[in-house]
Amino acid sequence: MVNKTKMSRTLEESPNAHINKTLLDKYMSLPMPEGKIQATYIWIDGTGENLRCKDRTLEFIPEKPSDLPIWNYDGSSCYQAEGHNSDVYLHPVAIFKDPMRPGNNILVMCETYRFDGTPTQSNKRRTCREVCDKVADQQPWFGIEQEYTLLDIDGRPLGWPKNGFPGPQGPYYCGVGANKVYARDIVDAHYRACLYAGIKICGTNAEVMPAQWEYQVGPCEGISIGDELWVSRFLLHRIAEEFGIVATLDPKPMVGDWNGAGAHTNVSTKTMREEGGIVEIESAIAKLSKCHERHIRAYDPREGKDNERRLTGKHETSSIYDFNAGVANRGASVRIPRGVADEGKGYFEDRRPSSNCDPYSVVEAILRTICLDE
Repeated sequence: MVNKTKMSRTLEESPNAHINKTLLDKYMSLPMPEGKIQATYIWIDGTGENLRCKDRTLEFIPEKPSDLPIWNYDGSSCYQAEGHNSDVYLHPVAIFKDPMRPGNNILVMCETYRFDGTPTQSNKRRTCREVCDKVADQQPWFGIEQEYTLLDIDGRPLGWPKNGFPGPQGPYYCGVGANKVYARDIVDAHYRACLYAGIKICGTNAEVMPAQWEYQVGPCEGISIGDELWVSRFLLHRIAEEFGIVATLDPKPMVGDWNGAGAHTNVSTKTMREEGGIVEIESAIAKLSKCHERHIRAYDPREGKDNERRLTGKHETSSIYDFNAGVANRGASVRIPRGVADEGKGYFEDRRPSSNCDPYSVVEAILRTICLDE
Protein backbone atom coordinates (compact mmCIF):
# COMPACT_ATOMS: atom_id res chain seq x y z
CA MET A 1 0.00 0.00 0.00
CA VAL A 2 1.25 3.50 -0.80
CA ASN A 3 2.66 5.46 2.13
CA LYS A 4 0.96 8.79 1.44
CA THR A 5 3.02 10.63 4.03
CA LYS A 6 6.25 9.63 2.37
CA MET A 7 4.92 10.38 -1.10
CA SER A 8 3.71 13.88 -0.18
CA ARG A 9 6.97 14.59 1.64
CA THR A 10 8.95 13.71 -1.49
CA LEU A 11 6.78 15.90 -3.70
CA GLU A 12 7.33 18.79 -1.29
CA GLU A 13 11.05 18.49 -2.02
CA SER A 14 10.37 19.73 -5.54
CA PRO A 15 10.39 23.57 -5.71
CA ASN A 16 7.63 23.40 -8.32
CA ALA A 17 5.35 21.59 -5.87
CA HIS A 18 5.47 24.65 -3.56
CA ILE A 19 4.23 27.12 -6.17
CA ASN A 20 0.59 28.15 -6.00
CA LYS A 21 -0.41 27.61 -9.61
CA THR A 22 -3.67 29.56 -9.26
CA LEU A 23 -1.69 32.80 -8.90
CA LEU A 24 -0.60 32.42 -12.52
CA ASP A 25 -4.18 32.54 -13.78
CA LYS A 26 -4.59 36.32 -13.44
CA TYR A 27 -1.52 36.89 -15.59
CA MET A 28 -2.34 34.24 -18.19
CA SER A 29 -5.83 35.76 -18.55
CA LEU A 30 -4.40 39.15 -19.52
CA PRO A 31 -5.30 39.99 -23.15
CA MET A 32 -2.49 39.72 -25.69
CA PRO A 33 -1.56 42.91 -27.57
CA GLU A 34 -3.10 43.13 -31.01
CA GLY A 35 -1.12 41.18 -33.60
CA LYS A 36 1.36 39.61 -31.15
CA ILE A 37 1.79 35.97 -30.24
CA GLN A 38 4.26 33.90 -28.21
CA ALA A 39 6.21 31.16 -29.96
CA THR A 40 8.09 28.43 -28.11
CA TYR A 41 10.96 27.05 -30.21
CA ILE A 42 11.76 23.41 -29.30
CA TRP A 43 14.87 21.43 -30.22
CA ILE A 44 16.80 18.25 -29.42
CA ASP A 45 20.09 18.86 -27.63
CA GLY A 46 23.41 17.08 -28.06
CA THR A 47 22.38 14.10 -25.97
CA GLY A 48 19.99 13.05 -28.73
CA GLU A 49 17.21 12.49 -26.20
CA ASN A 50 16.71 15.67 -24.15
CA LEU A 51 14.68 18.65 -25.30
CA ARG A 52 15.36 22.35 -24.89
CA CYS A 53 13.10 25.36 -25.53
CA LYS A 54 12.96 29.13 -25.46
CA ASP A 55 10.30 31.71 -26.27
CA ARG A 56 10.02 34.73 -28.50
CA THR A 57 7.38 37.28 -29.45
CA LEU A 58 6.11 37.37 -33.02
CA GLU A 59 4.11 40.19 -34.58
CA PHE A 60 2.23 37.94 -37.01
CA ILE A 61 0.48 34.59 -37.07
CA PRO A 62 2.44 32.15 -39.24
CA GLU A 63 0.60 29.88 -41.65
CA LYS A 64 3.51 27.47 -42.21
CA PRO A 65 6.95 26.79 -40.70
CA SER A 66 8.80 28.62 -43.48
CA ASP A 67 7.04 31.83 -42.42
CA LEU A 68 8.92 31.73 -39.11
CA PRO A 69 12.33 33.32 -38.58
CA ILE A 70 15.43 31.17 -38.18
CA TRP A 71 16.75 31.69 -34.65
CA ASN A 72 19.86 30.68 -32.74
CA TYR A 73 20.96 29.54 -29.28
CA ASP A 74 24.07 28.79 -27.24
CA GLY A 75 25.15 25.39 -28.49
CA SER A 76 28.00 25.23 -25.98
CA SER A 77 25.40 24.87 -23.21
CA CYS A 78 23.59 22.12 -25.12
CA TYR A 79 26.58 19.84 -25.89
CA GLN A 80 26.58 20.94 -29.53
CA ALA A 81 29.31 23.56 -29.90
CA GLU A 82 32.45 25.04 -28.36
CA GLY A 83 32.28 28.27 -26.39
CA HIS A 84 34.46 30.17 -28.87
CA ASN A 85 31.99 29.43 -31.68
CA SER A 86 28.78 28.64 -29.88
CA ASP A 87 25.89 29.76 -32.11
CA VAL A 88 23.68 26.94 -33.39
CA TYR A 89 20.71 27.72 -35.61
CA LEU A 90 17.07 26.73 -35.25
CA HIS A 91 15.17 25.99 -38.46
CA PRO A 92 11.41 25.70 -37.85
CA VAL A 93 9.89 22.54 -39.35
CA ALA A 94 6.49 22.03 -37.68
CA ILE A 95 3.93 24.19 -35.86
CA PHE A 96 1.52 23.13 -33.11
CA LYS A 97 -0.99 25.01 -30.96
CA ASP A 98 0.30 25.81 -27.49
CA PRO A 99 -1.92 24.24 -24.77
CA MET A 100 -0.08 26.14 -22.01
CA ARG A 101 -0.96 29.47 -23.65
CA PRO A 102 -4.25 29.02 -25.52
CA GLY A 103 -5.14 31.29 -28.38
CA ASN A 104 -2.86 31.98 -31.31
CA ASN A 105 0.32 31.08 -29.42
CA ILE A 106 2.36 28.22 -30.87
CA LEU A 107 4.93 25.49 -30.28
CA VAL A 108 7.59 25.23 -32.99
CA MET A 109 9.58 22.04 -33.59
CA CYS A 110 13.00 22.86 -35.03
CA GLU A 111 15.97 21.25 -36.71
CA THR A 112 19.42 22.31 -35.52
CA TYR A 113 22.27 23.45 -37.81
CA ARG A 114 25.86 24.56 -37.28
CA PHE A 115 27.21 27.94 -38.42
CA ASP A 116 28.35 26.40 -41.73
CA GLY A 117 24.91 25.05 -42.60
CA THR A 118 25.61 21.41 -41.74
CA PRO A 119 23.20 19.59 -39.42
CA THR A 120 24.29 18.98 -35.85
CA GLN A 121 25.06 15.39 -34.86
CA SER A 122 21.72 15.11 -33.03
CA ASN A 123 19.75 16.35 -36.05
CA LYS A 124 18.50 13.00 -37.35
CA ARG A 125 15.50 14.58 -39.01
CA ARG A 126 17.30 15.82 -42.10
CA THR A 127 18.33 12.42 -43.47
CA CYS A 128 15.03 10.92 -42.31
CA ARG A 129 13.17 13.51 -44.36
CA GLU A 130 15.26 12.67 -47.43
CA VAL A 131 14.34 8.99 -47.11
CA CYS A 132 10.66 9.80 -46.49
CA ASP A 133 10.61 11.91 -49.65
CA LYS A 134 12.08 9.03 -51.68
CA VAL A 135 9.38 6.56 -50.59
CA ALA A 136 6.43 8.96 -50.37
CA ASP A 137 4.61 7.05 -53.12
CA GLN A 138 4.47 3.99 -50.82
CA GLN A 139 2.56 6.03 -48.21
CA PRO A 140 4.32 4.68 -45.09
CA TRP A 141 2.25 5.05 -41.92
CA PHE A 142 3.66 4.90 -38.40
CA GLY A 143 2.19 4.64 -34.93
CA ILE A 144 4.45 4.72 -31.87
CA GLU A 145 3.56 3.48 -28.40
CA GLN A 146 5.51 5.73 -26.04
CA GLU A 147 6.14 4.22 -22.61
CA TYR A 148 7.49 6.32 -19.75
CA THR A 149 7.84 6.28 -15.95
CA LEU A 150 6.90 8.95 -13.43
CA LEU A 151 9.49 9.62 -10.73
CA ASP A 152 9.70 11.58 -7.51
CA ILE A 153 12.24 14.40 -7.61
CA ASP A 154 14.76 12.04 -5.98
CA GLY A 155 14.51 9.53 -8.86
CA ARG A 156 12.32 6.93 -7.14
CA PRO A 157 9.23 5.74 -9.09
CA LEU A 158 6.24 7.73 -7.93
CA GLY A 159 4.26 6.01 -5.19
CA TRP A 160 6.87 3.36 -4.44
CA PRO A 161 7.82 2.87 -0.77
CA LYS A 162 11.10 4.60 0.01
CA ASN A 163 12.56 1.65 1.89
CA GLY A 164 11.04 -1.19 -0.07
CA PHE A 165 9.11 -2.18 -3.15
CA PRO A 166 5.48 -2.39 -4.21
CA GLY A 167 3.82 -5.76 -4.73
CA PRO A 168 4.83 -7.82 -7.79
CA GLN A 169 3.64 -6.86 -11.26
CA GLY A 170 0.21 -8.07 -12.19
CA PRO A 171 -2.50 -5.69 -10.97
CA TYR A 172 -1.06 -2.46 -12.38
CA TYR A 173 -1.48 -2.83 -16.15
CA CYS A 174 -4.59 -0.83 -17.16
CA GLY A 175 -5.31 -0.71 -13.42
CA VAL A 176 -7.84 1.36 -11.54
CA GLY A 177 -7.55 2.42 -7.90
CA ALA A 178 -5.23 4.41 -5.67
CA ASN A 179 -3.23 1.30 -4.75
CA LYS A 180 -2.60 0.43 -8.40
CA VAL A 181 -2.03 3.65 -10.36
CA TYR A 182 -0.34 6.94 -9.53
CA ALA A 183 -0.67 10.47 -10.97
CA ARG A 184 -3.42 9.86 -13.50
CA ASP A 185 -3.86 13.67 -13.32
CA ILE A 186 -0.64 14.09 -15.33
CA VAL A 187 -1.72 11.46 -17.85
CA ASP A 188 -5.11 13.08 -18.42
CA ALA A 189 -3.63 16.59 -18.62
CA HIS A 190 -1.09 15.40 -21.16
CA TYR A 191 -3.71 13.59 -23.24
CA ARG A 192 -5.90 16.69 -23.47
CA ALA A 193 -2.92 18.96 -24.15
CA CYS A 194 -1.79 16.78 -27.07
CA LEU A 195 -5.28 16.80 -28.57
CA TYR A 196 -5.43 20.59 -28.28
CA ALA A 197 -1.97 20.95 -29.85
CA GLY A 198 -3.04 18.96 -32.91
CA ILE A 199 -0.98 15.86 -32.14
CA LYS A 200 -2.53 12.58 -33.28
CA ILE A 201 -2.53 11.00 -29.83
CA CYS A 202 -4.90 8.05 -30.05
CA GLY A 203 -4.88 6.50 -26.58
CA THR A 204 -3.22 5.97 -23.22
CA ASN A 205 -3.05 3.34 -20.47
CA ALA A 206 -1.31 2.41 -17.24
CA GLU A 207 1.55 0.01 -17.92
CA VAL A 208 2.85 -3.18 -16.28
CA MET A 209 5.22 -1.59 -13.73
CA PRO A 210 3.61 0.70 -11.13
CA ALA A 211 4.21 4.40 -12.00
CA GLN A 212 4.74 3.42 -15.65
CA TRP A 213 2.37 4.70 -18.35
CA GLU A 214 1.98 4.63 -22.11
CA TYR A 215 0.41 6.79 -24.77
CA GLN A 216 0.14 6.18 -28.49
CA VAL A 217 0.69 8.62 -31.37
CA GLY A 218 -0.46 7.91 -34.90
CA PRO A 219 -1.15 6.87 -37.51
CA CYS A 220 1.09 9.52 -39.06
CA GLU A 221 2.56 9.47 -42.53
CA GLY A 222 6.31 9.72 -42.99
CA ILE A 223 8.30 12.39 -41.17
CA SER A 224 5.30 13.73 -39.24
CA ILE A 225 5.46 10.85 -36.73
CA GLY A 226 8.84 12.15 -35.55
CA ASP A 227 7.63 15.75 -35.27
CA GLU A 228 4.51 14.77 -33.35
CA LEU A 229 6.21 12.31 -31.00
CA TRP A 230 8.95 14.79 -30.07
CA VAL A 231 6.43 17.54 -29.32
CA SER A 232 4.27 15.10 -27.34
CA ARG A 233 7.37 14.33 -25.25
CA PHE A 234 7.96 18.05 -24.75
CA LEU A 235 4.40 18.40 -23.45
CA LEU A 236 4.83 15.40 -21.16
CA HIS A 237 7.94 16.90 -19.53
CA ARG A 238 6.40 20.36 -19.42
CA ILE A 239 3.21 19.19 -17.69
CA ALA A 240 5.04 16.91 -15.24
CA GLU A 241 7.24 19.91 -14.40
CA GLU A 242 4.18 21.82 -13.18
CA PHE A 243 3.26 18.95 -10.85
CA GLY A 244 6.79 18.73 -9.42
CA ILE A 245 7.21 15.24 -10.88
CA VAL A 246 9.80 13.88 -13.31
CA ALA A 247 8.82 11.92 -16.44
CA THR A 248 11.68 9.67 -17.54
CA LEU A 249 12.09 7.82 -20.83
CA ASP A 250 14.79 5.57 -19.39
CA PRO A 251 14.30 2.11 -20.98
CA LYS A 252 15.01 0.31 -17.68
CA PRO A 253 14.52 2.72 -14.78
CA MET A 254 14.39 -0.07 -12.17
CA VAL A 255 16.60 -3.14 -12.21
CA GLY A 256 15.10 -6.45 -11.17
CA ASP A 257 11.82 -8.15 -11.95
CA TRP A 258 10.20 -5.05 -13.47
CA ASN A 259 9.22 -4.29 -17.05
CA GLY A 260 11.32 -1.84 -18.99
CA ALA A 261 9.98 0.87 -21.29
CA GLY A 262 9.88 0.82 -25.07
CA ALA A 263 8.58 2.76 -28.05
CA HIS A 264 6.95 -0.08 -30.00
CA THR A 265 6.66 1.11 -33.59
CA ASN A 266 3.75 0.06 -35.79
CA VAL A 267 4.46 0.21 -39.51
CA SER A 268 2.48 -0.19 -42.71
CA THR A 269 2.75 0.78 -46.35
CA LYS A 270 -0.01 1.19 -48.90
CA THR A 271 0.41 -2.36 -50.21
CA MET A 272 0.37 -3.82 -46.68
CA ARG A 273 -3.02 -2.20 -46.10
CA GLU A 274 -4.50 -3.63 -49.30
CA GLU A 275 -5.98 -7.09 -49.83
CA GLY A 276 -3.29 -9.74 -49.54
CA GLY A 277 -1.03 -7.28 -47.72
CA ILE A 278 0.18 -9.98 -45.33
CA VAL A 279 2.58 -11.08 -48.09
CA GLU A 280 4.17 -7.62 -48.07
CA ILE A 281 4.28 -7.65 -44.27
CA GLU A 282 6.10 -10.99 -44.24
CA SER A 283 8.49 -9.73 -46.92
CA ALA A 284 9.30 -6.65 -44.84
CA ILE A 285 9.94 -8.78 -41.75
CA ALA A 286 12.29 -11.00 -43.74
CA LYS A 287 14.26 -7.91 -44.78
CA LEU A 288 14.39 -6.69 -41.16
CA SER A 289 15.73 -10.05 -40.02
CA LYS A 290 18.85 -9.54 -42.17
CA CYS A 291 19.64 -6.10 -40.68
CA HIS A 292 19.08 -6.73 -36.98
CA GLU A 293 22.36 -5.28 -35.69
CA ARG A 294 22.01 -2.10 -37.76
CA HIS A 295 18.51 -1.54 -36.41
CA ILE A 296 19.56 -2.14 -32.82
CA ARG A 297 22.16 0.63 -33.24
CA ALA A 298 19.50 2.97 -34.62
CA TYR A 299 16.89 2.19 -31.98
CA ASP A 300 18.37 4.01 -28.98
CA PRO A 301 20.56 7.11 -28.66
CA ARG A 302 23.49 5.07 -27.31
CA GLU A 303 23.54 2.66 -30.26
CA GLY A 304 22.15 -0.32 -28.36
CA LYS A 305 23.68 0.23 -24.93
CA ASP A 306 20.39 1.43 -23.41
CA ASN A 307 18.41 -1.36 -25.05
CA GLU A 308 20.93 -3.87 -23.74
CA ARG A 309 19.48 -3.27 -20.28
CA ARG A 310 15.93 -3.77 -21.54
CA LEU A 311 16.03 -6.37 -24.34
CA THR A 312 16.90 -9.38 -22.20
CA GLY A 313 14.35 -11.88 -23.47
CA LYS A 314 12.33 -11.36 -20.29
CA HIS A 315 9.52 -8.99 -19.33
CA GLU A 316 7.81 -9.10 -22.74
CA THR A 317 10.97 -8.45 -24.75
CA SER A 318 13.10 -10.31 -27.26
CA SER A 319 16.84 -10.76 -26.82
CA ILE A 320 18.95 -7.92 -28.16
CA TYR A 321 21.27 -10.49 -29.76
CA ASP A 322 18.69 -12.41 -31.81
CA PHE A 323 15.90 -11.60 -34.25
CA ASN A 324 12.58 -13.40 -34.16
CA ALA A 325 9.04 -12.70 -35.29
CA GLY A 326 5.65 -14.16 -34.53
CA VAL A 327 1.90 -13.65 -34.48
CA ALA A 328 0.63 -12.14 -31.20
CA ASN A 329 4.04 -12.81 -29.60
CA ARG A 330 5.11 -10.01 -27.26
CA GLY A 331 8.42 -11.74 -26.73
CA ALA A 332 9.32 -11.30 -30.40
CA SER A 333 11.47 -8.68 -32.08
CA VAL A 334 8.64 -8.05 -34.53
CA ARG A 335 5.02 -8.96 -33.83
CA ILE A 336 2.17 -9.45 -36.27
CA PRO A 337 -1.03 -8.66 -34.35
CA ARG A 338 -3.57 -11.48 -34.27
CA GLY A 339 -6.18 -9.35 -36.05
CA VAL A 340 -3.77 -8.59 -38.89
CA ALA A 341 -2.98 -12.29 -39.38
CA ASP A 342 -6.69 -13.11 -39.41
CA GLU A 343 -7.57 -10.33 -41.87
CA GLY A 344 -4.53 -10.89 -44.07
CA LYS A 345 -3.51 -7.22 -44.23
CA GLY A 346 -2.60 -4.25 -42.05
CA TYR A 347 0.66 -3.59 -40.24
CA PHE A 348 3.47 -5.06 -38.15
CA GLU A 349 4.91 -3.94 -34.81
CA ASP A 350 8.65 -3.55 -34.29
CA ARG A 351 9.07 -3.98 -30.52
CA ARG A 352 12.79 -3.23 -30.37
CA PRO A 353 12.96 0.61 -30.25
CA SER A 354 13.70 1.89 -26.74
CA SER A 355 11.51 4.42 -24.96
CA ASN A 356 14.20 7.10 -25.41
CA CYS A 357 14.76 6.40 -29.12
CA ASP A 358 14.91 9.16 -31.68
CA PRO A 359 11.83 8.45 -33.84
CA TYR A 360 13.55 10.04 -36.83
CA SER A 361 16.32 7.43 -36.62
CA VAL A 362 13.79 4.62 -36.19
CA VAL A 363 11.71 5.71 -39.19
CA GLU A 364 14.77 6.17 -41.39
CA ALA A 365 16.18 2.74 -40.52
CA ILE A 366 12.88 0.98 -41.15
CA LEU A 367 12.19 2.70 -44.47
CA ARG A 368 15.72 2.13 -45.76
CA THR A 369 15.35 -1.58 -45.04
CA ILE A 370 11.79 -2.34 -46.12
CA CYS A 371 11.26 0.23 -48.91
CA LEU A 372 14.71 0.99 -50.34
CA ASP A 373 16.28 -2.45 -49.77
CA GLU A 374 19.42 -0.80 -48.39
